[in-house]
Amino acid sequence: MKKLFTLIMLLTVSFAVNAQIETPQPSPFQKIEQKVGLTDVTLEYSRPSMRGREIFGNLVPFGKLWRTGANQNTIITFSTDVTIGDSNVKAGSYAMFTTPNKDSWDVVLYADTENWGTPQKWDETKVVAKVTAEVYPLPIDIETFTLSFDDLTNDSAMVGIMWEKVYVAFKIAVPTDKTVTSAIEKTMNGPSADDYYASARYYLEAGKDINQAVIWMNKAVEMTKAEPKFWWLRQQSLINAKAGDKKGAIKAAKASLELAKKAGNADYVKMNTDSLKEWGGL
Repeated sequence: MKKLFTLIMLLTVSFAVNAQIETPQPSPFQKIEQKVGLTDVTLEYSRPSMRGREIFGNLVPFGKLWRTGANQNTIITFSTDVTIGDSNVKAGSYAMFTTPNKDSWDVVLYADTENWGTPQKWDETKVVAKVTAEVYPLPIDIETFTLSFDDLTNDSAMVGIMWEKVYVAFKIAVPTDKTVTSAIEKTMNGPSADDYYASARYYLEAGKDINQAVIWMNKAVEMTKAEPKFWWLRQQSLINAKAGDKKGAIKAAKASLELAKKAGNADYVKMNTDSLKEWGGL
């Protein structure tokens, strides 16, 4: 009996040791995050590789719903409401399915994320967005299936899909302008110098009313004239230049340049020097 017990213990230990061995997954998991404007977007997916196989039209048939990766659902998550195609998509997580074709793909966001692969029973009421994406041929093979965030702006990003010699992408539009503009309007009831500065800079970068940006930037600089900031004065010079006030731009750039020299900031010294040369201030 004692020998039998010892044998069972040895076998148990042996199995436990074997269970601890970890090997690479054929389709490793990846999670990527991207800030688009003020919206956090996350992609979670598994990445199969070609391994000498013909992919589209063979391993992944044309005209059939595909999980868009391997293993469990590919999941995309938004921290705010977004717009995809003509659809308003609420903040949350969604499965991303595609139907590849030779010249275009259909991309679908699906409310149920708990499937392994494609749903056994498709429920059209769970489709929250559907768009068609053009196929762009690539000059080289992409060995491993890849998702990416491309063409980032304050208000949008493209979600890219690459594998074999194929690239497709669909656009996510985020409510940055609406959110920032609303915050600016509320804050302007009692704004600080930082609020004026942030608002003016946003208006410059977003191509909004530059004259309003001038007013806000001037207020920000006026409120901090006891301790001027060279990076603020740099923005003031750019805003004045955009508004057509070259004299004001040169004045602000010279002030920024002197402060940047004192601070030992070579980047701002160069940027201001280059601008002053461009505007005829040196």
